[in-house]
Amino acid sequence: MAAHLVGQPLLLPTPVSVAARIIELASDVLFWNITFLSLLRIMIGILAAIFLGILIAMAITYSSLAYELLSPILTIIKVTPVASFIILVLIWIGRDIVPAVIAALMVLPVVCNNVSTGLRTMDQDILEMARSYQISTYTKLKRIIIPSVMPYFLSAVETSIGIGWKAGIAAEVLTVPTHSIGKMIFESKMYLETTDLFAWTFIVILVSLIIETLFIRSLKRIGRKYNSEVTAYG
Repeated sequence: MAAHLVGQPLLLPTPVSVAARIIELASDVLFWNITFLSLLRIMIGILAAIFLGILIAMAITYSSLAYELLSPILTIIKVTPVASFIILVLIWIGRDIVPAVIAALMVLPVVCNNVSTGLRTMDQDILEMARSYQISTYTKLKRIIIPSVMPYFLSAVETSIGIGWKAGIAAEVLTVPTHSIGKMIFESKMYLETTDLFAWTFIVILVSLIIETLFIRSLKRIGRKYNSEVTAYG
């Protein structure tokens, strides 16, 4: 409706033209290569941040020295504008790696804070009981610690995976790595190809929804398993 009212395809293309362009793009092998490479580099950053975030969360929870050293760094990461990080990282390393690093930086503080909160708020009575009965570290980890932290971890992933994906795409737009969705968006803007701009933006949204749904659904399935175990154990 809005596209028809404006009457300027250069400003606002019709949904039909955007859909036709998406179908046209999807028929080209290069489209799938571009989408796969963007997804790969950004997901590497997100997964690396999740793994590192868990380790840092454990460190800052159980070590006061680690807390004093790492907490200010996490705070700086949270408050620094994404564009500033993109420019700095671009200066320091190659442009093809920037999206992964930026995605990781956006995800890291969220995972750290949530997992650390989960570790601090664990039921101390259950832990004390486990110590009293000399239950092994592996059993405590599997039946008490992981199930207790899992809701916080799932919340962190659910919040941060979309943020990481959008930040990674923004990094691609500014750094224009070879074969990337961000490069296609940048070129669409440069050459005033508004239909392409809308098409690639829709693709970004669609891919984000797909990875969030699949990733989070898998994690929630694991979370339900651990929650049932800790309930039975409690």
